[in-house]
Amino acid sequence: MSSIIPDVIDHLAGIRPGSSLDRLRDQRPQARENAQKSYLALFQPEFPGDVTALERYAVATFVAGLHRQPHLVDFYAADLQTLGSSEISAALQAEIARGSVEGPYGRYPLGPLTIEKVEGPEYRVSAEHKDRLGPRLAAVLEHAHLLVFHPRDASPAALQKLLDAGWTTTDIVTLSQLVSFLSFQIRVVAGLRAVAGASAAAPIDAEFTQILTGVLASGTV
Repeated sequence: MSSIIPDVIDHLAGIRPGSSLDRLRDQRPQARENAQKSYLALFQPEFPGDVTALERYAVATFVAGLHRQPHLVDFYAADLQTLGSSEISAALQAEIARGSVEGPYGRYPLGPLTIEKVEGPEYRVSAEHKDRLGPRLAAVLEHAHLLVFHPRDASPAALQKLLDAGWTTTDIVTLSQLVSFLSFQIRVVAGLRAVAGASAAAPIDAEFTQILTGVLASGTV
């Protein structure tokens, strides 16, 4: 697996030491430190429990693919290759293509928010890849897709599918934390890369820089 990277968000966003974006992130040192600690806790934990490294990197690869972030897909897929999981990597690429939709979708109960109801496809791993991935990993990909594209539709029944596939309640908590962190990381990296691209063409407005700094610190990206 990859060696410990001093700051994985800097690495993924291509931030060089001493650059304007490096100084921007330095304005919120605690947020920067906490993001790195979260990454290490989820992907290089001291006590990993029953969620294997392969499962962690498979979920990360899949979620990054659903968000259409190829550089993050490559980053996490590289660890799958290191783990000797070329077949799983190939299956994941095919399932990313099958599972890529627009979203988000979801249902609201009858009331003022019913107008926001948007129906969408329910993703299921193909029969071919389900055999290759195994029931446990197939179930977690389906649940990750639900969290990304159907967050309103998370339910006890959805959690029961994970339990039926062999995931414990502790495993499910780890999975939820993983998907949540990835959504945060992906959006922060995408924002930083966008700013880097914009700054190469024109100076960044000071007010925009202040807004972005606050968003990065909030953890709500």
